[in-house]
Amino acid sequence: MNQNLEQDRRTFLLSAIYGLWALIGLLLAIPASIYLLWPPRPKKEDVWVEAGTVGELKLDAPAELVFRRNRVDGWKVASEKSTTWAVKVSDQEVIAFAPQCPHLGCAYHWNAAKHEFLCPCHASTFSIQGDVLTGPAPRALDRYELKIEQGKVLVGAIRKSGGDAG
Repeated sequence: MNQNLEQDRRTFLLSAIYGLWALIGLLLAIPASIYLLWPPRPKKEDVWVEAGTVGELKLDAPAELVFRRNRVDGWKVASEKSTTWAVKVSDQEVIAFAPQCPHLGCAYHWNAAKHEFLCPCHASTFSIQGDVLTGPAPRALDRYELKIEQGKVLVGAIRKSGGDAG
């Protein structure tokens, strides 16, 4: 009888220890599986970032504006430096170009002497309106969505330009 009682106590203690281990494993597995299997969904709202002011832009003279934008990558939010080439077309209208050439994503610059944007990597040139003047760029410069509020230039998402250069 004494041996049966000791066997039952040993079985109970082993069952309690294994049960406790299973409970701890489950408590650790739930948040880990949520983290790995269900990353957060980025909000679908438009994010507008201040890139500069209309007052600092001169009519028909492109200016490179530098601004910071938050980028969500899974659980990580990173603040990145970004740029745009902004052209003041009139007092009420500004165009903001994405900083990459649509050919291979190289950085381009404004050539004031020739009055055109130039991609030095493959010699693509673009007009002040972003249209292709010489190739191999397949299309016009991509643009930022843009709005002006209280004299501030706010940029949104980049929109690809449509169509081929011809």
